Amino acid sequence: MQINAGNPESYISQLPEDRKFVISKMRKVILENLPKGFEETISYGMIGYVVPHSVYPNGYHCDPKLPLPFINIASQKNFVALYHMGIYADENLMKWFTAEYPKHCKTKLDMGKSCIRFKKIDQIPYDLIGELISRMTSEKWIEIYETNLKKK
Repeated sequence: MQINAGNPESYISQLPEDRKFVISKMRKVILENLPKGFEETISYGMIGYVVPHSVYPNGYHCDPKLPLPFINIASQKNFVALYHMGIYADENLMKWFTAEYPKHCKTKLDMGKSCIRFKKIDQIPYDLIGELISRMTSEKWIEIYETNLKKK
């Protein structure tokens, strides 16, 4: 489901009613828990949270004109997605999240690399998402990103 939007409010306004509530709530949880140094934007056709050039001038290595991506949320055809680059890049964060998930949600974790898929939108563990968001600062994300980039 590709949405053409210039800002998060426009993105949400184009969603079906049931998805508007879920994406709005997820956005609120992210904004309430997001450490300083990140900026909300539209990125890759989704609501995104990036490290802006003012914090990390190098930008994203695939296209340095773009800020460094960190998190995206999206309403896809069959699920709501939370893309968290830090969970993919930090093994300890991944282990923590996969261990915590069953304590917060009855559904099986549906995850691939950085994408956490929520097919049952009435069972999204917002408290767990808030804690996940708060666990990585922009400085830590830059450090992990640069370390992994150098390995390549």
